[in-house]
Amino acid sequence: MAAIERSDEVLRLRATLASIAPGTPLRDALERILRGRTGALIVIGYDRTVESISTGGFQLDVPFTATGLRELAKMDGAIIIDAELTRIHRAAVHLMPDHTIPSDETGTRHRTADRVARQTGFPVISVSQSMQIIAAYVGETRHVLEDSGRILTRANQALATLERYKMRLDEVSSTLSALEIEDLVTVRDVAVVAQRLEMVTRIAREIEDYVLELGTDGRLLTLQLEELITGVDMERELVIRDYLPGGRKAKSPEELLLRLEHLDATDLVDPASVARALGLGTSEHLDGAVTPRGFRLLAKVPRLPAAVVERLIEHFGTLQKLLAASIDDLQAVEGVGELRARSVREGLSRLAESSILERYV
Repeated sequence: MAAIERSDEVLRLRATLASIAPGTPLRDALERILRGRTGALIVIGYDRTVESISTGGFQLDVPFTATGLRELAKMDGAIIIDAELTRIHRAAVHLMPDHTIPSDETGTRHRTADRVARQTGFPVISVSQSMQIIAAYVGETRHVLEDSGRILTRANQALATLERYKMRLDEVSSTLSALEIEDLVTVRDVAVVAQRLEMVTRIAREIEDYVLELGTDGRLLTLQLEELITGVDMERELVIRDYLPGGRKAKSPEELLLRLEHLDATDLVDPASVARALGLGTSEHLDGAVTPRGFRLLAKVPRLPAAVVERLIEHFGTLQKLLAASIDDLQAVEGVGELRARSVREGLSRLAESSILERYV
């Protein structure tokens, strides 16, 4: 339950960061407040809980605008806007959250923001007049907004790292394909590919967070990221399905992907830990042989529906039997006519030739 709550808080933080990213009206208002050196306390959401801890101020209920928020910030007290960022409900409000709620903040404005966020569940934005920073409080999380230039520098460094990891992923993935054709795959080979896929995914998620904070300043970064990680999520699932252990206690692909995601950085660089997460054994089993079902290679055959792939693998069981199947054998599968059988046969033959050539030439 705690993990679910934490995940929900992460999603709410991401949504809040998206709403205050560069290019949004709220970010425009916050930067105006920073330049004006007045400070502000802004609650994004309004319900009975917020109303119960609010005293004084003015009832407004006017349309939200960046300039309007800036002008209201000149007065003491908090500003309350709706969760959709369309209307300003109240201004110059004195907030009185439960004083027993723990907070590590020392400044009055930041401590109030922290407690209000924890008590109400709504995001609270604090603009510090003296420190010249904007901090977002979501649940128990405090996030300080940074200058776009600094974020962009870190994002570009992460992108360069992602490019290197993606190149290495392509290499080990091609090697695995060749080994699958030759029926020489070991647990270590599968673990290395799964390891690289997870590493690339984690770096990509870190860059996605930067893109979220950059808003309109991260458009070019978004295009570069999409180009690099296209197909990676699908590859992760196909590798898992290809080598999914059987038996009564077998895990689903989703459960094994979740295990990989929960590996810490130390375990992720250890092939034995990755193999264990995949249900393929421990360090003693790394050199053991495993046989793929054929999901990865069939996914590379053009215009082959997922339903047909499922039936082919259910019928033949392993990639080696698929590679050895004749056109007549393939036609025995429901939904596979002569044309499709030839397409599968020729597609697998081309993949086999290219994979082996890449490996040995």
